Amino acid sequence: MKAAIAAAVITIGLTTSPMAADLEQSIADSRAAIKEFAGTLKEALQTAMREGGPVAAISVCNTQAPEIAAAASANHDLDVGRTSLKLRNPANAPDAWEKGVLLSFEKRLEAGQDPATIDQAEIVTENGKKVFRYMKAIPTAGLCLACHGTDIAPEVTAKLDELYPEDQARGFSIGDIRGAFTIRRPL
Repeated sequence: MKAAIAAAVITIGLTTSPMAADLEQSIADSRAAIKEFAGTLKEALQTAMREGGPVAAISVCNTQAPEIAAAASANHDLDVGRTSLKLRNPANAPDAWEKGVLLSFEKRLEAGQDPATIDQAEIVTENGKKVFRYMKAIPTAGLCLACHGTDIAPEVTAKLDELYPEDQARGFSIGDIRGAFTIRRPL
């Protein structure tokens, strides 16, 4: 009970401060950047699926996703990316903060929270400097299962093995947290 009261007091105090307003603006900016990144990526994946199936979609993730993330980063003056506890691309490995948040996301999912609503924002200190960090869970949808599910076609498996020899991003079911969008902005 005392913890809930203390949290309420901290929240009330923060929501009236200039820092809270900056944090809320950073969260809004992050959500806009993620919406752009996710929407553009989803559109490219759906187009590839229609035109060439899951194998073509893998190529989108391999070559276009980094370009789409870079464009969203530039458009919103943020570092935009994706990470996961079960990586496909080792270049997207979570840092210590991201790993801790991903683990907390899994606990929140286990507690019954809708994965579409799971996110977290913080201002942290990195190398003596303040940095805004934000993550939003990526729920596994039906479209994702062709490449991230348990029953992956042999030609898809072959392409994944070719492009991602260390791939761990398989075995997901609808509603699992496949990973998260991650935002970083030095303050």
